[in-house]
Amino acid sequence: MATIEKQAAVAPTGASLYARFAIAGALGCAVTHGALTPVDVVKTRIQLEPTIYNKGMVASFRQIVKAEGASALLTGIGPTFTGYALQGAFKFAGYEFWKQYLIDFVGKENAVENRAFIYLAGSGIAEFFADIVLCPLEATRIRLVSQPTFATGLVSGFSRILREEGVIRGFYSGFGPICLKQIPYTMAKFSVYEIAAEGIEGIVGPKESLSTAGATSVNLGAGLIAGLAAAVVSQPADTLLSKINKTKGTGSITSRLIGLSSELGVRGLFLGLGPRLVMVGTLTAFQFAIYGDIKRALGATNSVEIRKVK
Repeated sequence: MATIEKQAAVAPTGASLYARFAIAGALGCAVTHGALTPVDVVKTRIQLEPTIYNKGMVASFRQIVKAEGASALLTGIGPTFTGYALQGAFKFAGYEFWKQYLIDFVGKENAVENRAFIYLAGSGIAEFFADIVLCPLEATRIRLVSQPTFATGLVSGFSRILREEGVIRGFYSGFGPICLKQIPYTMAKFSVYEIAAEGIEGIVGPKESLSTAGATSVNLGAGLIAGLAAAVVSQPADTLLSKINKTKGTGSITSRLIGLSSELGVRGLFLGLGPRLVMVGTLTAFQFAIYGDIKRALGATNSVEIRKVK
């Protein structure tokens, strides 16, 4: 027997509901990405300068601190926090919106039987729009990390790129790679999370019947599994994104991507996977935990859940 359940009978609806989803998503993504800025700095340096940072994650941390001071590990925290707040708002609220839209479009019974498609399609569409707002800030972050003397922070770095390179070449050279990275990442993230959460709830019971701590633990566990899967899926595009945003480029974006892929090879495309597994696994787990807790605090608990009752 298949059912689609509402988590609450009385709750905000319409724009008010999706605004709450956006706030929860923005805080979840901004806090987690901001807190893990040092890991992201190390991961980006390993990708961009593998001949210098070639002794692993811990040794690379020490190299950066010794050469540039501990403050270097917070390089790019401004664009990281701002960019992922915007991206999180669009991604999580967008996912809730498109999931509901697709359920209504295919019908409730079909939605339950084809819930993997709903998860994948809804998250992929949501991430595309989220990437449009993220890309300029991610380009600024990578430039600050790869060229520490480029600017002093978010505003000066953003302004310099805009002034010297313009909107398209400066901010959206990496739009292809960021979509290739973020869309598969988000599709894996949400679909694996939903499946993992369903499996965990099959053992411990529905989140609605659990304590607050129990529900948060389900979100953490499912989020960790989802984050590890998503990190592996999106790693090659993450490396290309770092490379293409490091410096000004000539030629079309497509030709640059093909050239970089050929130059790096399979092994090179997975540079920095270790730090990224740590970073993405951790931040995804806490993103879903924070998202769930803030939704609950804001009374936005009536998102649609697709479940198959055994």
